[in-house]
Amino acid sequence: MALKRMILSLGVAVTVSMGLGAPAMAQLEGEVTQASAREFRVALPDFNANTPEAQALADQITAIMRNDLRSTGLFDLLTPDSFIQQDLSVLVQPRFADWRIIDTESLGIGEVEIMDDGRMRVAFRLWDTAQEQEHLLSGRRGRQYVTTSENLRRVAHVLADDIYTSLTGDEGYFDSRIVFIAESGPRTARVKRLAIMDQDGANAEFLTNGQHTVLTPRFSPSDQTITYMTYERGRPQVYLFDIETGRSEALGQFQGMTYAPRFSPDGNSVIMAQADNGNSDIYIMDLNSRRRTRLTDHPAIDTSPSMSPDGDEIVFTSDRGGTPQLYVMNRDGSMRTCPSGGRDVACRITFGSGRYSTPVWSPRGDLIAFTRQANGRFYIGVIEPDGEGERLLTEAYLDEGPAWSPNGRVIIFFREDRPGASPALYTVDLTGRNLRRLNTPGDASDPAWSPTLR
Repeated sequence: MALKRMILSLGVAVTVSMGLGAPAMAQLEGEVTQASAREFRVALPDFNANTPEAQALADQITAIMRNDLRSTGLFDLLTPDSFIQQDLSVLVQPRFADWRIIDTESLGIGEVEIMDDGRMRVAFRLWDTAQEQEHLLSGRRGRQYVTTSENLRRVAHVLADDIYTSLTGDEGYFDSRIVFIAESGPRTARVKRLAIMDQDGANAEFLTNGQHTVLTPRFSPSDQTITYMTYERGRPQVYLFDIETGRSEALGQFQGMTYAPRFSPDGNSVIMAQADNGNSDIYIMDLNSRRRTRLTDHPAIDTSPSMSPDGDEIVFTSDRGGTPQLYVMNRDGSMRTCPSGGRDVACRITFGSGRYSTPVWSPRGDLIAFTRQANGRFYIGVIEPDGEGERLLTEAYLDEGPAWSPNGRVIIFFREDRPGASPALYTVDLTGRNLRRLNTPGDASDPAWSPTLR
């Protein structure tokens, strides 16, 4: 596939020269958060270039970087007409006083050069204007990336990640992808295909032809395999899709339905729900031996499992208490100590009104995201693994299917804002203040975020 070839070529071709080293809802117990967050004042002038062709590439890179940074709501990008100094170079320290006058905290300077062999070299330096020193340790010509122009977008995302990480202290997430369900056609004959795109909505590509309905795609930790549910054999079954080859295969032969799959953090297993004779329980399958182990055995509906980043615990949805709520159990389904005291096979962590579903553990391990339905509305929320600190981040006619960015700071989900509306993908940060709609080729649902590609 062209997509895979692009990723591999960047992994081989990009060389980094770093010199000194790498651098309020009534009746709801939760509260819809609208907090504030600090904005970093950053100047990102147009990159310099050695030829008109290189300048065209440079302009694309700066535009992508600015879009990445703006999308977070954490960066106040100064407008070019406010810049005093114009003669910038990665080889020369800027006139820091000129940038402090306009309250610039950080200044990014870059250049693009077309080399004799046709590849492009991108150099970049990020300066702290108050301390008059570099944020990113680099060589004399700055942090450098050498690759072909086909990988321009990835270089831009990597540079934006460098800025994000340097200023916020968190890992960046711009150099990543999103898999989702692309929907088309009338509601009575909906076509649902696996699709993939860059995290900013660029380079969208269909992975399946739409002949069979597919749902709930999830990335493996390696980013090269997707697990999902399909009706290819007439009833819901879990499949694996290899991005490199474009091939899919059934996870196994099961009685009844299998659905709601996710990979374990090490990528060696898939956890899922299986419904047989009207009862749904949680299972785990080792991908090497294809041995399947049952983890729950309860007359209630147990579904939507998600494993903690350390692989020790599983959160899932169950209606064993009367309504769908969130429960946590040990990875092997054994007895555990509950936060509220006592011991049980699975500990209930939500007690709010309404119905909880689609839990997913943050890659940081500190929070669990979920969908909550109450009072005729849907919410995306987060809660700590011990059941404390529930917060609702969004509210709409239908908000569903949360998934985490690789750094655990942003959540992607899909929304229908009114009855009969087309589904669309949205992101929101943990403050609840930065809600953004993502561009997709058409209607979209069931998103999942990949790990970073590096």
